[in-house]
Amino acid sequence: MIKLKSEEEIGVLRENALMVSKTLAEVGRHIEPGITTKELDVIAEKYIRSLGAVPGFLGYEGFPGTLCMSVNDVVVHGFPSGYKLKEGDIVSVDCGTIYRGFYGDSAYTFPVGKVAPRVQQLLDATKQALELGIRQAVAGNRTGDIGEAVQTYCENLGFSVVREMVGHGLGREMHESPEVPNYGRRGHGVKLREGMVICIEPMINAGRKEVYLDENGWAVHTADGAPSAHFEKTVVVRHGEPEVLTTYEFIEKENC
Repeated sequence: MIKLKSEEEIGVLRENALMVSKTLAEVGRHIEPGITTKELDVIAEKYIRSLGAVPGFLGYEGFPGTLCMSVNDVVVHGFPSGYKLKEGDIVSVDCGTIYRGFYGDSAYTFPVGKVAPRVQQLLDATKQALELGIRQAVAGNRTGDIGEAVQTYCENLGFSVVREMVGHGLGREMHESPEVPNYGRRGHGVKLREGMVICIEPMINAGRKEVYLDENGWAVHTADGAPSAHFEKTVVVRHGEPEVLTTYEFIEKENC
């Protein structure tokens, strides 16, 4: 069942989105060769709690961290660990909050130092595909319009779209209906309505689209070991143009 949000509820979701956006920037400030993903996780938990919120992922269905930390060939849901980031790595940082009974959820893939040109192209393409998908999140369109925009752009650049993991609705639950795939056909899928709040999150591989699940039951890896990028924003479906609740402004100000 799809739960349309009132303006009051969207206001609380907006607050959560701002907290997540600021947390991602705080984590990004500390990303450099030599730091462990567990150290970054501790920074995020302390920061979220300092804002008066609670980490949304910590303990969710048994997840052990505040952040999903997915390095290189890990698509999503990587555990924070003692792994020390290296020059040339990329790390997807997926962050959630709970505040006033609602969730926040967003992700950003950071380069660690200087990355290979093709890897940088992957990051740029995934981020741009997210923006193209967001443009389709207007009342009257369908989820297939979002997926088609993401898929066409990335595949034209020689990248591939993960099929097993998709975006989702967001509200009092972290994962609500509808599912929002990053592939599809224009005019197909669930019809978008004013007041729907969705997370659009392209997961794009430099190599093949196939993935496998780690033995820990969480981390999803690319089957061929190629790097994968992941960007996610929370969006309100509106008439005319979508309202984007997530901002990368804080991250990009830090990285200027």
